[in-house]
Amino acid sequence: MSVREQNLETVAPVFATFSIHQTGGEDDLADTDIGNAVTLTGDFEIGPAVNSSIALGKLIALSLSDIDTGRRVATVQIGGVMTLPITTTYPTVGDRIVGGASGTVKQAPALASNDPAGGNIARGTVLEVNGTSSCTVYMP
Repeated sequence: MSVREQNLETVAPVFATFSIHQTGGEDDLADTDIGNAVTLTGDFEIGPAVNSSIALGKLIALSLSDIDTGRRVATVQIGGVMTLPITTTYPTVGDRIVGGASGTVKQAPALASNDPAGGNIARGTVLEVNGTSSCTVYMP
């Protein structure tokens, strides 16, 4: 008997709602960013993950679409197993991640003496890497 393939992304997801950071009165996140990595930009506020930022999680939904008017909020998966787009330096299985460019993640740097107070910003554990397009991460 063969082992059935598992959909780990359904295992214990944790979701939270955040405000969206704005630049010049415009949201920094759009409908096309759904599925991308996000980072904290302020108190209960998020924006796209950027180079070496803390990867908070995966943007799951926006309360309004791009064509609607009004202040939107974002639903973010902050825990559990999730798949995120990657950029160089590509992570490998067992690595931890940090923000990459434009809503991606990348391999976290090695621990160094210049890590910020409170510890290293790396998060999660990479469970699978899909070439150079995405990785599946467990975020505790």
